[in-house]
Amino acid sequence: MVLLAAMLWGTTGTAQSLAPAGLSPYWVGALRLAVAAAFFAVLAGALRQRGGTLAWPRVLAAGACVAVYNLSFFAGVKASGVALGTAIAIGSAPIWAGLLQTVQLRRWPAPAWWAGTLLGVGGGVAMALDGAAGGRGGATVSGIALCLTSGLTYAAYTLLNKPLVEHAGAATVNLAVFGTAAVLSVPVAAVLAGPLTLSAGTWVTVGYLGLVATGLAYLLFTSALRHISGATGVTLALGEPVTAFVLAVVVVGETPSLLSVAGLVAVLSGLLVVVWTELRAAR
Repeated sequence: MVLLAAMLWGTTGTAQSLAPAGLSPYWVGALRLAVAAAFFAVLAGALRQRGGTLAWPRVLAAGACVAVYNLSFFAGVKASGVALGTAIAIGSAPIWAGLLQTVQLRRWPAPAWWAGTLLGVGGGVAMALDGAAGGRGGATVSGIALCLTSGLTYAAYTLLNKPLVEHAGAATVNLAVFGTAAVLSVPVAAVLAGPLTLSAGTWVTVGYLGLVATGLAYLLFTSALRHISGATGVTLALGEPVTAFVLAVVVVGETPSLLSVAGLVAVLSGLLVVVWTELRAAR
């Protein structure tokens, strides 16, 4: 389920590239959270799930992490360049998750888990940076800090979310978390990006991102957290750059370089090691 979610996340960049040129990425991030919250509201109502068992302090913290993750990612990528910003945000998240889970459980993950995670992170960074040397030149300390913050808050959201979905339905948990994130993000987008101009193209893009790349993807992701550790869930999400790589080759027609192919092999190998470690721990 996590790998399927990662595949849907991997379509985000392609979908956003088809958005109207004047649409601010801050509004894209805020509106997709709002659409996802509406999706989870309908789903929770259809399944008659209730939120009586939710730990609301944890819900509010998880929602704040989602909001900060979205906004810091867009701001960090703008300041550091797409290649370096994406590599830092996605690549740092599994490492942050491993460290946070170590503090939470007071136990280090297995050495094989760290080996697979670092192998996957290295491959993901190689794929993100490949052929984009020009995007690295404008990197700033503040931009790198924002990207690291994005990775940290994504990892924190995952670890906060795992206990929630163990005691309540995934639709209810996501409604509470993403509803909180949307309430926090929309005013910030209005301040940073100014008034929103809506068009048919805007709704098509935001609708897909909110319903499929966010709603359905996070439904799969949070449901999977009932069965795997939070740190493993974050690492398996490295399947996202693999999907983006395949789309770039198949849809856009790009020619992959040796470095990007090596990065792809490293990500897949690292994910196999992490899955093997998780299955061994479950047994």
